[in-house]
Amino acid sequence: MIKKKIGNLSTYLSEIAVHGIQEKKGHDIVRLDLRELNSSVSDYFIICNADSATQVKAIADSVEEEIYKNTQTNPWRKEGMDHADWIILDYFDVVVHIFKTEKREFYGIEDLWGDAQSTSYQSA
Repeated sequence: MIKKKIGNLSTYLSEIAVHGIQEKKGHDIVRLDLRELNSSVSDYFIICNADSATQVKAIADSVEEEIYKNTQTNPWRKEGMDHADWIILDYFDVVVHIFKTEKREFYGIEDLWGDAQSTSYQSA
């Protein structure tokens, strides 16, 4: 079944997440629009990478802070904070993936969702 949700909130959350990533100089920022895919698990995946675990954590903190500041929403779930190789912030309809560069290359998450519409963003 194709998702036919009103996308305004999820689109807004995805834009805030991108801004939070840009604030901490995340690299290769991509937003995958999964709304038209039959087997999608959310509306958007936001993906970026960073050069160190410290930067990965800083980006995750920035995304959380920006989304909370604008919507008073905390992530439903977050994973990977201990090692910071790959942190996932799950906001139900928006899932933010923050990788260390080598982990992003290894997992190739964009390839797994290759049918999704992709939008790239510049680092701030």
